[in-house]
Amino acid sequence: MHAVIRRYEGVTDPAEAGRRVAEGFVPLLREVQGFVAYYWVDAGDGVMVSTSVFQDRAGAEESTGRAGDFVRDHLAELLPNPPQVTAGEVVAHS
Repeated sequence: MHAVIRRYEGVTDPAEAGRRVAEGFVPLLREVQGFVAYYWVDAGDGVMVSTSVFQDRAGAEESTGRAGDFVRDHLAELLPNPPQVTAGEVVAHS
């Protein structure tokens, strides 16, 4: 499995960002082959973190492209800063 973690800082409206992600982005991710799970976390103080899990690297990489497009088209005013992105193979899980 592969995971992608994105950390967004300076989020201007976490509740609205969460609504848009739940209604618009999550359905797009579910279409990616190998989709396992997705989490969108409000860490407080204008920080939000997403975690995407896929069966393989190809799905994880496709999710990164879809995330960039979705942020550009639907979240740019709420997520003014580019995310810190960490991606890699899942080596332990439960």
